Amino acid sequence: MSARVALVTGAGRGIGRAIALRLATDGLAVAVNDLDPGTASAVAEEIESAGGWAVALPGDVTDRAAVFDLVAKTADRFGALDVMVANAGIAQVKTLLEVTPEDLERIFKVNVYGVVYCMQAAAERFIAQGGGGKIISAASIAGHSGYAFLGHYSATKFGVRALTQAAAKELAEHGITVNAYCPGIVGTDMWDLIDEQLGGYLGTGKGEALARYSQGIPLGRVQTPEDVANFVSYLASEDSDYMTGQSIMIDGGVVMA
Repeated sequence: MSARVALVTGAGRGIGRAIALRLATDGLAVAVNDLDPGTASAVAEEIESAGGWAVALPGDVTDRAAVFDLVAKTADRFGALDVMVANAGIAQVKTLLEVTPEDLERIFKVNVYGVVYCMQAAAERFIAQGGGGKIISAASIAGHSGYAFLGHYSATKFGVRALTQAAAKELAEHGITVNAYCPGIVGTDMWDLIDEQLGGYLGTGKGEALARYSQGIPLGRVQTPEDVANFVSYLASEDSDYMTGQSIMIDGGVVMA
């Protein structure tokens, strides 16, 4: 097929789902990955029902072999891979004094190891195809400023920024660009969880922590998954061909740099 091809991890809901739908609207064939086979299939079916091309590929990004298999299955299904979106991620709210080894292992395996594996698998495929390609990863405003009660989460997102810069330098000779997107306060299940867990520290009820943090958004509203997807659409397009090594805020102005 002649369409460009993207693989989006963690695409069963939230930001990942919005990215998968937007890239499909842009004309890309999309491999929809999620740990949950049901949500991956639902998003793939949504894309195909709208006239696009999609395949559901369940898998765990913390398993290196599984990530390489996702890339191989994507290329087998659609003939190539052009865009890797390493979107899968998790959050947890705890003070640094409370964080356990198990907490660290879990969050780093998903948010950092998973991104490394996506970079490795995509780059290997891109080089085998003759070069070119785009690697796009999920960072966060917490990758530009460490947040109280989100210290270990922030550390993973600072890590994504470092990996983005290093990979951009190493892969430039192959024509591969590497960038990251940094959302802020997004109306997703993840932020519902953060809001709930922050309540235990701030003494707030459901929705109150989200409302408190949202007061600091200059544009005056909570971000939607589509706000993020619109920017990822640019990163996945030819319009961003001269951008690499960047981790760009798309957050309504919460963090300005």
